Order: sequence, then C-alpha cells, then structure tokens
Amino acid sequence: MSQATIRIGRDEHVWSFDAQREPVVRVHVGDVIEIETWDCFTGQVRSEADTVEKIDLSRVNSATGAIGVRGAEPGDTLSVTLLDIRPGERGAAMCIPGWGQLIHQVHAPTTRIFHVRDGVVTMNDRVSFPASPMFGVIGVSPESGDISTFLAGRHGGNMDDHMNGIGATVHLPVFHSGAQLAIGDMHAAMGDGEICGTGVEIGGTALIKVDVIKNKCARWPVTETADSFYTHATSPDNVDDALRMACEEASKLLVDEWGFSAEDAFMFLSVAGDLGLAAYFHPSPGCVVARMRVPKLASNPGPFRL
Repeated sequence: MSQATIRIGRDEHVWSFDAQREPVVRVHVGDVIEIETWDCFTGQVRSEADTVEKIDLSRVNSATGAIGVRGAEPGDTLSVTLLDIRPGERGAAMCIPGWGQLIHQVHAPTTRIFHVRDGVVTMNDRVSFPASPMFGVIGVSPESGDISTFLAGRHGGNMDDHMNGIGATVHLPVFHSGAQLAIGDMHAAMGDGEICGTGVEIGGTALIKVDVIKNKCARWPVTETADSFYTHATSPDNVDDALRMACEEASKLLVDEWGFSAEDAFMFLSVAGDLGLAAYFHPSPGCVVARMRVPKLASNPGPFRL
C-alpha cells in the first residue's frame, strides 16, 4: 500500500464546511495522506452512562481538515480514494429522543459500547458481526455560506453512506480553489438508513489519496467502487425529492457522459440499477440522503468519460 506523505492529527478539525475556509495544509494531486479522526462525540462518550443529554451537542461530528488540494478549481472534481480505514477498539451507538423510526419504542436515552477487534464488532455476549469501516462525513467548501458538519448537500458533508468505505473513491464537485476537503464521523459499521441516527461511532486513522478531474463534475457527490457508481442527493425532510434527484443525477451522467437517450437511461436504471436511502433517521434535525446505484458496464464503465 502507498505510504503517506502527509499526516494530519485529529486536533486539526472543523465543525462546518465554510465557503471562506482556509486550509490547515495544502497537498498536491496524487498525494497520500494519513488522517486521524475523532469519533463523532469527540471523545465525550466513555461508558454507557454517557447518554445524549449528558454530552455537548455542539461538539458532534468534527471533520479532520481542512485540506487544500493544489490545482483543484471550481468546475473540477476532487476525487478522494479511501485506501484504508482503521477504527479504534471502542465505539458507541445511541438511542436519541426524537430521532428515528422506532424511537416511540424506546423508554429512555440509551448508549451501548461496542468493541472492535480483528475485524469483528461485538455488541454484547450474543451479538457480533463483521466490521465494515466507513466515513459518514466527507465534503468540501460549499458554493456559499457555512454548513454544519451535521448536514449534507451538494458539497458532501454528512452523507452517512456506508458505501464510502475502504477502496471507494468519492467524487466531490469543487466550488472554490483548493476545494478544502474535510473528513470525519468514522463508523466501524453502519446500515442503510442509519435509523437510530448513529452507526458504531468510533475514532481511528485512515489513508486517503487525492486526485483532480479537470473541467468536469457532477451536481452532487458520486461514490465509485470496483463494480458500480452511486449518485446522491439530499433533502432536509422530503424523501420523494431526495430519491427523485438521485435518479436525475444518475440519468444525467448516463446521458451527458455515455450517450444514453433520456428514455434509455430511465429504463436502464429501472432494470439494472438500485435506488435506496443512505440515511433517513427521521423525525430528526438531519437530512434525507438518497442513493442510486449504477452498475459499471461496457456502455458506462464509470461516472465520467475521462
């Protein structure tokens, strides 16, 4: 595996994606960077007694960075490959009043500590499962304003898509010179929907590689894996809007990059694609994050024609 040329500790972090953000470090295209991240609670949860009402919610979802990438300019794509993600040994999940589809069944705020060892997550003496580490927060400076790392949008942010794991490349539209990348909210595991509002929240380290695709970008972040690419869209509270926009983004790439007709793209996505939700722990103050999987075929071997 490539060796890191730059290291950034977890104390270099942000709480928002800001159009005026200055980077803490500038890197070159092709650089491999080792980053350290806090868990989403910034170290506040140490035991199952540390339930949500006992922590400072202003210290949630820090993202390590910001990292300026030389040569990334508005209209380009910043491509971030997650070479490796190494979670720590202890993580936590919570039931949070007002959050998630099953919160009406919960009697009180609850925290569970999870243990991670040798690629296995242990919840209790009966339940364990394979770790699948990923990042919930990955994004760049937005076109305008200052957006909390708790929220998601065209800039990325709190996408909470478990496809953003080891080996994936996340393609982010660039709005400002240098892009100003920040990453955090590591999970040892997280399911589609993240229905209680948390994955296995954990700190750790990761190796990432940054590249730039010049003069080409999607309207929303796109995640690429070995056999598929995934378009995204978000809405503050409307599932239908998020799902529709994720489909529109997939269709646009097929039409603009690979010469599909609008009708063929529509039918292809229906017969070969998969539409779903990455995050939807509503009711909550977060976002709906929708995802459309597009299989890589000879007709469309990637999100972009390079």
